[in-house]
Amino acid sequence: MKTIVICFSAEQGKTRKIAEALSRGIGADLFEIRPEQPYTPAELRWINPFARCNTEKRKKADVPVVGKVENWDEYDTVYLGFPIWYYAAPNVVCTFCKGYDWSGKTVHIFATSGSSGIGKTAEKLEPYVKGAVIADAKRVTSAEEIGAF
Repeated sequence: MKTIVICFSAEQGKTRKIAEALSRGIGADLFEIRPEQPYTPAELRWINPFARCNTEKRKKADVPVVGKVENWDEYDTVYLGFPIWYYAAPNVVCTFCKGYDWSGKTVHIFATSGSSGIGKTAEKLEPYVKGAVIADAKRVTSAEEIGAF
């Protein structure tokens, strides 16, 4: 079986950079979650209550994604990275996760923001990765902190 690193990265690309380094470091495939309608910097301004990122969270809206992971069944280990939005995964990550059968997979969550830590992010993501075992979840600033090397 194989390992894949999956990430959603917002404006600054911090999550993508960590995911790329992790993928290289452990020899895993890489997939980036991309919304059909890319976010503009204004839509990511969380301090604006009317910004898209905030309205999506409030409405619990699905955010359509572009692309699919090929050969999903070949993967048994998934590293899933994203910035934390309101103490949880961004809706685009949840929408992505709904599109797959997670049975038998082991998931390692890494978050690249959230000054208060990872909190209950893993618990909130569980309904979207039914059948998977969430092995760990941590807030990181580098790929080395994930502990996969």
